[in-house]
Amino acid sequence: MEESQRKTRKSFIFIIIILLVIIILSYITINNYLNYASHLKTNNELTAKLLLIKNETNEYNQKKDSLISELNDLTNIDETTKNTKEKVFNLAPQVENRITKKETNYKIAYITFDDGPYYSTDRVLNILKEYKVKATFFTIGQDKDICYDNKNYSCKDTYKKIVDNGHTIANHTYSHGIFRGLYNNADSFMYQVKLQEDLIKNRTGIKTNIIRFPGGSATARALAGSSVDSILSQLKNNGYGWVDWTAQDGDGGYLPNYDTAWNNFTSTINENIEVILFHDYDKTTISMLPNAIKYLEDNNYILLPLFYGSIKVNK
Repeated sequence: MEESQRKTRKSFIFIIIILLVIIILSYITINNYLNYASHLKTNNELTAKLLLIKNETNEYNQKKDSLISELNDLTNIDETTKNTKEKVFNLAPQVENRITKKETNYKIAYITFDDGPYYSTDRVLNILKEYKVKATFFTIGQDKDICYDNKNYSCKDTYKKIVDNGHTIANHTYSHGIFRGLYNNADSFMYQVKLQEDLIKNRTGIKTNIIRFPGGSATARALAGSSVDSILSQLKNNGYGWVDWTAQDGDGGYLPNYDTAWNNFTSTINENIEVILFHDYDKTTISMLPNAIKYLEDNNYILLPLFYGSIKVNK
């Protein structure tokens, strides 16, 4: 009798385990499908909306709220939405062109973060997600497996998190070694570019085509000297465009308090198409970010991630 009861209990437990496995697999399948459907729907709506901007400039103001909301839902991560993403990024330069010709009251701001990823990058990603904003992260690779700002954590997976959240991931060289030979010659510079290119590709599947010079192009020209022309030529031959910035809060240097950061930020926002420099390690910048987003949106800026076709990307 006891043997029979044990067999019955074992059979019952086995059946329960099978049912749990089926339920879990069903949940994963349904969740993946819903995510795919959501990304595809968002990108199709974005393409239609950008076409609307191109052809119906007189209706900009009436459509402002819905336009900004849908544009900021842009996602560039899923292979199944790649074609739609390319359509969006092909249309966006035409919108930039209308802005430069002052054919609309709209403006564009590209929020960018340099030198990451960091442990604090997760906080930045959460804020951007909450406010439905896509940004651009210029990443480095050296010493990033252990987070610089929290040695108890690894930043290795943060590259993929950036991409999975729909942001543009870009190249800031592997080492950021401005005074450690980065600009000695074109070969030393391109070696660092390729190292970071490979790291990004291995960890995200993305082949990035945008770079920012550590220290900016002025620093590159000053330190590279006669090699700068060869650097620019090799970047172009390897399919890269480079970008500087037009606005910042000064977090790359000494930033004593919030008010200083805010004044730096607002005083440098004066162009119709802005590339804003932040760093995702800076606590003041992170605390200011929600207000910075609101300030830009209140001043009629559409917030987008950078893309190769933008007029702000030098090719």
